[in-house]
Amino acid sequence: MLHVSGDKVDKERVSACLRTLQSTSPSYLLLASLDAARAQLSDKKDTVFNNALDLAIKARTSITNIPGISLLGRSSFSNSTAIDPLRLTVGARELGLSGFEADERLYANQGIVTELVESNSITLTINLGTCEEHIQRLVSGLKQLSSEVSFPILPKASARMSVKADAFTDISVRLTPREVFFAKKRRVDIRDSVGQVSGELICPYPPGVPLLIPGEVITHEALDYLELVVRQGGSITGASDPELSSILVCI
Repeated sequence: MLHVSGDKVDKERVSACLRTLQSTSPSYLLLASLDAARAQLSDKKDTVFNNALDLAIKARTSITNIPGISLLGRSSFSNSTAIDPLRLTVGARELGLSGFEADERLYANQGIVTELVESNSITLTINLGTCEEHIQRLVSGLKQLSSEVSFPILPKASARMSVKADAFTDISVRLTPREVFFAKKRRVDIRDSVGQVSGELICPYPPGVPLLIPGEVITHEALDYLELVVRQGGSITGASDPELSSILVCI
């Protein structure tokens, strides 16, 4: 469902672009689900999220009191007017835990499934189906993390953040994806690929954000981050070599 309002967007052009991508046989089950959700929001727009918001406030209050656990809030964004109150981004940096490690422990200990996992944080979503028991289980799981791990071990976590930040700076692209598609390629050892042009998409998962795209120059920082993701329990998607011991580069 695409929402368009105002006069800044050419609606006819948007429609023309959509027609090149959309199927002529849409899923009517999906359309019915979207319409039901729209109707629910229309009929109860002032109250439909009240319970979820109350639970989110309760969760935030409890989480901020857990030693070694951090919670992303408005104070982290000086130029932002608001953040989504139903999304809880939690970090365990002071416990020396990566997002991957925290995610695994929460699932093993409490059966909690996170929405998003990154190297230094996890994100959970509160929705219309969330109940009091879910919040209690989340808070209990985070308290268990705090009690199981000695802290502070901040330098280790800070080093991880530095590795990630370095991987996404000084990006250089030499070829377009189309040029890469038709280019000749060869496979090289991953550590011999620095300075060469990536011939494939390399995407750490979670969170599923590409680190190297076809045509991008491979850097030491990018490889360091990929190795860090694998060590912490993440996986790499898009790579022709799932072990990431080698990579395709353009000749």
